[in-house]
Amino acid sequence: MSVLEPTTIHTGRLTLLPLAIEHAEEMAAVLSDPDLHTFIGGAPATAQALRSRYERLVAGSPDPSVSWCNWVVQLRDADCLAGTVQATVTADGHGGVAEIAWVVGTPWQRRGIATEAAQGLVAWLRRHGVRTVIAHIHPDHKASAAVATTTGLTPTDQWHDGEVRWQLTIGAVA
Repeated sequence: MSVLEPTTIHTGRLTLLPLAIEHAEEMAAVLSDPDLHTFIGGAPATAQALRSRYERLVAGSPDPSVSWCNWVVQLRDADCLAGTVQATVTADGHGGVAEIAWVVGTPWQRRGIATEAAQGLVAWLRRHGVRTVIAHIHPDHKASAAVATTTGLTPTDQWHDGEVRWQLTIGAVA
C-alpha cells in the first residue's frame, strides 16, 4: 500500500474536505466547547495552536509506511464547517490498517453528522484497500459508540489508554 493522500469525499449532506491550514480559524470556533473534551481530555485550542497542529498534519507522517489523512466536515446546505474526521493508515502487508476518529462541534450534534462523516470515511478507506478499521472509544461515550456501531465497527475485549478498541474487518474488494 502506497502513501494515501486525502481527497474530497461527498456524502448526502456533507463534503469532507482535506484538511488545510486555512481551516484553523473556523475550526477553533467549531471545537471551542470545553464539553467536547470530556472523553478525550485536553481543552479547546486557539486558532494559532490549531494552525500549528494543522501545519504538522498537512506535512504528513515522517514514517513512509504511515499516512495521516485528515478532513474537515463541511455542511453543504449551511456552507460551514462542523467537525473533523481522521484516519491514520498503516501499511501492514494485508491492505492496511486505519485508526479513525471523529468529532462534531456541539451545535451540530445529534443530527447524524458524525455517523454520516464516519461512514463516508470508511467507504473511502475501503476503496483505497484498507482492510481493518479501528477506533478507540471511552466506555462511557455512548454517542461515539453509536456512531461506531452504525458505521459497522464492533467493540472488542481490547483496551488502550482507558478506551475500548472497536474494529471493522473489511472483506476483499471485488
